[in-house]
Amino acid sequence: MIAQFLLPDLGEGLPEAEIVLWHVAEGDTVSLNQTIAEVETAKAVVEIPSPYAGVVQGLHAAAGDVVAVGSPLVSFAVDGEPEVAPHRPAESAPAHADRQIVAEDRPVVSAAVPNLVGYGAAPAGSARPRRRARGAGRAVLDTEDSVHAAAPHDIVRPAPAEPVLERPRSTPPVRKLAKDLGVDLALVAAAHPGAVVTRAHVEEFAGRAASVPPSVPSTVPPAVSSDPRVTRTPIRGVRKHTAAAMVRSAFTAPHATTFLTVDVTATSELLASLKTDRALDGHRIGVLAIVAKAVCLALGRTPALNARWDEEAGEIVEHHYVALGIAAATDRGLVVPVIRDADTLALVDLADAIADLAATARAGRTAPADMTGGTFSLTNVGVFGVDAGTPILNPGEAGILAVGAVRRTPWEHRGEIALRDVMTLSLSFDHRLVDGAEAARFLTDVAGVLREPGRAMLLR
Repeated sequence: MIAQFLLPDLGEGLPEAEIVLWHVAEGDTVSLNQTIAEVETAKAVVEIPSPYAGVVQGLHAAAGDVVAVGSPLVSFAVDGEPEVAPHRPAESAPAHADRQIVAEDRPVVSAAVPNLVGYGAAPAGSARPRRRARGAGRAVLDTEDSVHAAAPHDIVRPAPAEPVLERPRSTPPVRKLAKDLGVDLALVAAAHPGAVVTRAHVEEFAGRAASVPPSVPSTVPPAVSSDPRVTRTPIRGVRKHTAAAMVRSAFTAPHATTFLTVDVTATSELLASLKTDRALDGHRIGVLAIVAKAVCLALGRTPALNARWDEEAGEIVEHHYVALGIAAATDRGLVVPVIRDADTLALVDLADAIADLAATARAGRTAPADMTGGTFSLTNVGVFGVDAGTPILNPGEAGILAVGAVRRTPWEHRGEIALRDVMTLSLSFDHRLVDGAEAARFLTDVAGVLREPGRAMLLR
């Protein structure tokens, strides 16, 4: 029998995900909970485990396709007979289905499957896949228009008089190459009937297409520019999510930014001494960890910066804990994973948490749940050689602090001019929640710890 696996809700109600990489191909035998694919949501790259042990019968999307939650992802050939649910008309079919089973000459039935984390997605509609007649010796699975819209690149739409074709057989790297070159795999497959499309086939087709006169219609899809001087990239994944969040924040919270330049020579000397401490071998304590500790201490004295504005309830929600977001620049874009209860961590633990968080984010393995629930954020622009900026608030947070580069600068010290380590702090805050005096007090508290790390002993 054939079991069809629908893309589950991967957390936070995200409506869609992009297929990054398939770990299986048609004909592969998989075991229960074996990783079958990696998908990218608006927040992270997530591994999808197999809910069945069986043989992969079909992949319903290619690498690079965006698939809606609840749309078909993989079909498996599995052993055994599931319990058949009572047949219902389409209009009375349940709107929620974790998986759907399709067996030839049988109605759609549901089966009890392992309760894997993240499953339980409701399909986009009540549409159910159905089996069409076999053509050219191949079974073709058709779906309703709502599912077609979710994965348009995965569907070949032939002329009405022609038989329905299945997706061209190829590997994920070959499909990605075809996408990058703007080549339609269906046309390549038509030139090599019955064969698996290879890289050589795609490159050969692309070479012929490049020599076609301008009057001949191009096979380049709208997302790819025909002008070699221009590159067009679909807006999706982390970039799409970040853009939406920043626009929402900029036009919802009245931003204000204040700056303070501080002598951090004592902090630099402290960090240098910690590097030679054998008890701290294996721990990398940097300036960002010191700033994070200072922020946690300062938030206890300025709770308005650790609050959020609840418009619907008409309330200001003050947090009695610190969930510290750390902005991390990755190849996929900016992500802000969160350190839970950062105010309870010692400096070494805070430094380890920051290092682990950054490594996981750069590897694209941060779970969606680990990027939600922050109460205050830090962004280190100093690593890029930048002194200051006006960071935009994460939606729902009252403040974000940008940490500038440490510069060796002539500075007044004890009545004389001396070369000192100097840093600029930039604090953006929600002026609905925080007054200018509170922002200044918070920034002064953070600067005081950086100027004299011993002052941390006085703050609570």
